[in-house]
Amino acid sequence: MTKPTADLTGLDEATHRLLTALDALDDAAIAAPSRLSGWTRGHLTTHLARNADALVNVLAGRPMYPSEDSRDTDIARGAPRPAAEQRADVRDSAQRLAGAFAALPADRWSTTAALRNGVTDRLDSLPLRRWVEVELHHIDLGIGRTVHDLPGAFTDRAVDYLTRRYEGHPALPPLDLRAEDGRSWYSGGHDGTRLVVAGAPTALVGWLSGRTTGSGLTVSGGTLPAAPAL
Repeated sequence: MTKPTADLTGLDEATHRLLTALDALDDAAIAAPSRLSGWTRGHLTTHLARNADALVNVLAGRPMYPSEDSRDTDIARGAPRPAAEQRADVRDSAQRLAGAFAALPADRWSTTAALRNGVTDRLDSLPLRRWVEVELHHIDLGIGRTVHDLPGAFTDRAVDYLTRRYEGHPALPPLDLRAEDGRSWYSGGHDGTRLVVAGAPTALVGWLSGRTTGSGLTVSGGTLPAAPAL
C-alpha cells in the first residue's frame, strides 16, 4: 500500500488555510465562543493541536490518548491560552504530524490501529480523518468560513467518509444518498422506511457533519433527521 498522497495534499492545504485564518485572531477573539456549544475558539484550537499529537501516537503504535479524562483535561487547560500560543501549538503539532506521516514506511500504511472508543481503522485512513477535523473545525471557529467554502476534493472524500461512519447507526433511518452527478451511497440504520436524500456533495456533507440542517437537499420517504454527533 502506498501513502494516500491526495489526502495528505488536501490536509496540508487545509492546515495552511486554518493557520492563515488564525493569524487574524487576537486574544479576545480566541477567547470568544465558537459554534460548538460550551466551547470557545481556544477549546477548538487546543483540541486540533492535541488531536494532531494523538495521531502521532497512533502512528507510533501508542494509545491515541492516555485516557478520555486526560484528553478532556488537556483541552480545558489549554483553552484559555493567548492567541499567539494557540497558533504556535496548532502549527507545531501539525508539523509533528506531517513529519510522522512522511516517515511512515510504505508497508505500514495498511496496518490497522486502535483509535478512540473502540474504533479501529487502517493507517491510510488517518490523513482523511485529520483532514475532516481541520476542515469542519475551521467552520466551527465561526470566523467566516462555511460549508460552501469547502473544496470539491474534500466534499467528494468527506461524503464517502461520513456515509461509512454512519453505516448501521441506530439513530438514523436507512439512507439512500444521491449526488447530483449520479453517485449514490447507502448508509444509516437498518430499521424503518428508507429516506432518499439528494443534493450536491457540499449539501450532503453539511448535513451529515451536523454543520447544516439540510439546506440544499431534497428528501423523499420521510423527514430529514438531525445527523448524530461525530
